[in-house]
Amino acid sequence: MYEAKETKEITKKAFLVGLAEGQETGADVREHLAELQELVRTLGLETCGELCASIREINPRFYVGSGKAEEISQAAAEAQADVIVFDSPLGPSQQRNLERLCKRHVIDRQEVILDIFASRAWTKEAVLQVELARNRYYLPRLTGAWSHLSRQRGGGGTVVRGAGETQLETDRRALKQRISEQEAELAEVRKQRSVQRKSRLRSNISNAAIVGYTNAGKSTLLNTLTGSEAYAANQLFATLDPTTRHLTLPDKSELLLTDTVGFVRKLPHSLVEAFKSTLEEAVLADFIVLVLDASSPAVMSQWETTLSVLSELGADQKEMLVVFNKMDLAGQDPVLQVKLRSLDSEAVFVSCVTGEGLDQLKQKIMYKLASKNALLYVRIPARDSGAIAQLHSNGKIINSHYAPDGDFYATVRVPATYKKKLEPYFVNENIYTGEIPLSERR
Repeated sequence: MYEAKETKEITKKAFLVGLAEGQETGADVREHLAELQELVRTLGLETCGELCASIREINPRFYVGSGKAEEISQAAAEAQADVIVFDSPLGPSQQRNLERLCKRHVIDRQEVILDIFASRAWTKEAVLQVELARNRYYLPRLTGAWSHLSRQRGGGGTVVRGAGETQLETDRRALKQRISEQEAELAEVRKQRSVQRKSRLRSNISNAAIVGYTNAGKSTLLNTLTGSEAYAANQLFATLDPTTRHLTLPDKSELLLTDTVGFVRKLPHSLVEAFKSTLEEAVLADFIVLVLDASSPAVMSQWETTLSVLSELGADQKEMLVVFNKMDLAGQDPVLQVKLRSLDSEAVFVSCVTGEGLDQLKQKIMYKLASKNALLYVRIPARDSGAIAQLHSNGKIINSHYAPDGDFYATVRVPATYKKKLEPYFVNENIYTGEIPLSERR
């Protein structure tokens, strides 16, 4: 089987290439290159130089024009680069042609991200998802991978085959077979995740998904709110697997909070497709907690990228609670806050380090839950034992007692969709705030 080259192990210095296409400006390219530099650093490479250029149309041979390709080759040689990294997606033939011209490894942002994901994958599901995405990426790039082999004769010795053609065909079949196996394995894993989701839904506890740009502090926020110890680090794509934790709010309402994989510009479609079972947490959640790094100079474009990925997942119409994190690093610049408020007037500004804004965030979450849950005080006659059983199955009993006549009284929180079925038993209701006051009970 063809084995992808491990870029992070065989290279040390990277020369970055950023290209302004369409309506992109030089400032856009520099911003993207700054992120690409962080990506290659995460991969273990040192940036030794960069080149920015504008192109009117994509050249089928080198992606850029032949003159610009020569310029890139010379600049990379002068910088003594081991690898050239394009911020734009290269086709297989473009990648091969550039490698022949530059006599260096040439990769693109997509391959960098795939390799980072491969280094971060630990669980069976994450490993499968990354391997599948990588194999889909490398399948059309097998051509030329065996060019070091001698010309081979096949059949009776009269047919001259191309360099490594027999091995190449064998390798391609093996890779296609492995892709099919991985797709089948992932289908089984997705079934298991679906069962887990159904189990959570049966618990009648609302659920929210934490989504956002990579390294925005999603895992740290999860830990801060729930007191858990999920892995969190100041690095890109620190976690790939969704982590769900239980959150009890000040009004005793409960929430299942799920941290998801971070987004990034130009996230490879193969990764979005492979991680669909993971990213579906955002699609199926009752609402989304969208986290952004307020201290990042690129926070506006990160907002756009996050919405773009959510749109691709079909979750862009979900109810959202926007959280600007890392306010301890962003400072108290009023101009910045006005700018951020322009994205969402109801956003919450927090710092997981200082605790700023966390109480307000919990209040906002409670309001979200209140709109989806009804807090009721009910009386169920003793003769209606079936309704009591259904109440236990479909709601969260806050407190309860049996009256001397055997009737069942309970303060219960139920999904708003179940509220109508309980109307015959209403004593009182309070959808928006805490416990039913004793003075109002009868």
